[in-house]
Parts: sequence; C-alpha cells; structure tokens
Amino acid sequence: MPVTVTLGLQIKLDKLDEFKQAIKAAIPDTRAFSGCISIQVLEDQDKPGAITLLEVWDTKEDQTKYIAWRTETGFMEALAGMLGSEPVIIYHDDLNI
Repeated sequence: MPVTVTLGLQIKLDKLDEFKQAIKAAIPDTRAFSGCISIQVLEDQDKPGAITLLEVWDTKEDQTKYIAWRTETGFMEALAGMLGSEPVIIYHDDLNI
C-alpha cells in the first residue's frame, strides 16, 4: 500500500529564493526516483517560508532510500543551511474512509 509523507520545513526568509531555485531543480530527479508516485511543494499562504512537501511513495522504504541518496549527493547538507528549524517528517497510511 502506498505511503503518504509530509515533510515540514521552515526556510529562513533570506534563503527562501535560494531554496525555491534548489527545490525546483531537484524535483525532476525526485519524481524519477524509484517508488515515487507524486510530490508537491506547498507554501503556507499566511507564513512565508513554511514549506510542506506532500509526497506519495510506493513504500516507506522507497522514500528512506531516496533520503539516503539525497544525503549522499550533498543536497541535504545544502538544504540544512537554509532551514530555520528542524524538519518534521511524518509517514501516513491512508485509512480509505
């Protein structure tokens, strides 16, 4: 059963444009990564820099492999310098209600 993942990020306002450019460049590789069904990048209308990545993956393991790959490439380290707080990642099961 697919897993829905939310990744909450608070981007430093002085790094927001840099983040948007970096994530725009990264998303095609994310969508092409094995197990990725979909990904959306959302910004809170009332809180600039509050970003949520809404991801759907075939399995939790596919998403954790993806995170490991992004870490190996240095992307996660570059992203860390743009964050104003620790990321919040939540794995969700669809209750099909």
